[in-house]
Formats: sequence, C-alpha cells, structure tokens
Amino acid sequence: MPEITDHNIAALAFMGDAVYEVYVRKHVLETGKAHSDVLHRMAVRYVSAEGQSKAVKAMMDADLSEEELALVKRARNHKASSSKKTRASHRGSDIMTDKYATAFEALLGQLYLNDDSERLEQLIRRSFEIIEEG
Repeated sequence: MPEITDHNIAALAFMGDAVYEVYVRKHVLETGKAHSDVLHRMAVRYVSAEGQSKAVKAMMDADLSEEELALVKRARNHKASSSKKTRASHRGSDIMTDKYATAFEALLGQLYLNDDSERLEQLIRRSFEIIEEG
C-alpha cells in the first residue's frame, strides 16, 4: 500500500465518505429506531459537512498523530474543483467547512486503504462523541 502522502486527496475522500457512511448507518441502527425517515434524520448530523468539520477540528488538537495531522492539513488545503465549491454552497455549508469535511473523509479513506481498522474505528467513535456533544 502506498505511503500516506502518496494517495490522491479526492480518491481518499471518496473512499472515506463511503466507509464513514457505513459506520454511521450501523451507529444509528443500534439506537433501535426502525423507521427509515427517523434513521435518515439521525444519520444527517454525522454525515453533514458541519458534523464532520466539527469532529476533525476537535481531533486536530489532541487525537491525531503527526502523520494523520499532516494528511488532514494537506487535504484541507487541497484546491477543490469549482463544481465542488458550487455543491458546497448548495448544501448550505461554507467552503472551509467543506474543506475540513473532505479532510476528515480523506483521513478515514487512508486508514481504510491501509487496513488500519483499529485506528479507523477509534477515530470514528471519537467523531461520534464530538458530534453528539452538541
């Protein structure tokens, strides 16, 4: 597997988005709610750019290794395509919120692609805690 700095940010975020979605769906299913509309509304708080941005910003101060922090900063500073900027404004999030969310997804994508499931799950659990704090 390539080193953490060798992967394309967009590809990492693409993978991380899918991985995180699965963990979020499992997390909300564990609440015991059965109706799909309720589950969807519960999931939105975790998968929104705002939730992901909040989580990764909080983790940057204490929870990430130097290598993980370097990837998050590289992903956050990655030049987004103009279509991504348009999508961000249509979703109601600002550009920096979207950049942090992309950085979070890129980190998860890298951990998944490196088969580091223990660290992946650790950071996902931590993100849930941060988002649930309100």
